[in-house]
Amino acid sequence: MEIPYTVEARPDTGLFNAKVGIWLFLASEVMLFGALFSSYILLRVGAEPGEWPHGLLDVRLGMINTIVLIISSITVVMAWASLKMKDFSKFKMYQAVTLVCALCFLGIKSYEYRDKFSHYEVQLNDGKVVDGHMISSDAEKIVIHGHYVDKVAAAKVTHAWQEREIKNEEIEIKNSDVKYKESYGPWHNTYMAIYFTLTGLHALHVIGGALVIGFIWGPGAGMWKTEPERYTNRIEISGLFWHFVDLVWIFLFPVLYLL
Repeated sequence: MEIPYTVEARPDTGLFNAKVGIWLFLASEVMLFGALFSSYILLRVGAEPGEWPHGLLDVRLGMINTIVLIISSITVVMAWASLKMKDFSKFKMYQAVTLVCALCFLGIKSYEYRDKFSHYEVQLNDGKVVDGHMISSDAEKIVIHGHYVDKVAAAKVTHAWQEREIKNEEIEIKNSDVKYKESYGPWHNTYMAIYFTLTGLHALHVIGGALVIGFIWGPGAGMWKTEPERYTNRIEISGLFWHFVDLVWIFLFPVLYLL
């Protein structure tokens, strides 16, 4: 049985089936991320003045990832245009660049996550607070590469790219002197929780999109010889999803990194 409207447009919508499906799916994605962005706004507005953390993320890495995704959006379009011009070799080249960009994005994001899980706020029994990256830890002591801060400042700022303006040193702390220690994971505060939720969900979308694009680019490329128009449509559909993923990041970057 042949599936209708895989190449030609439906008379009622003017679109082939897959494009109708992807637009409906993207509409549900808009509602998903819209709800999360709305939650962020409500939490941000509801925070006490001066209490919302700033400077916890590396703006430079966020900017690099933004540029990487913008480049990938361009190469996705160029890959689709290459198929329209019957140039399969250029399609393979452009789509390979898209996949490399996806890997670069995920690599940078993994580095950012690792940085958060190795960065600690350590409160001491005498009321002092040490903020920095843990170098080592054993049964007797921990060693932090960081600096002493007051408790209020530790709750608000000090991290990543701003640390170049702060004199850090290796601080050895006995475990018996530690009242409380916690990494900057999603459990650290409300800001980190929503940061990991939004960027983690977005990263899953990047992984999913890259897997689809990679399959069509590699094992699924045989369709180009048998059904070139349908294959081109698949590239267009995967490209629409990829553009949505990039667009979400365009909103995430200023909201999380700059504001």
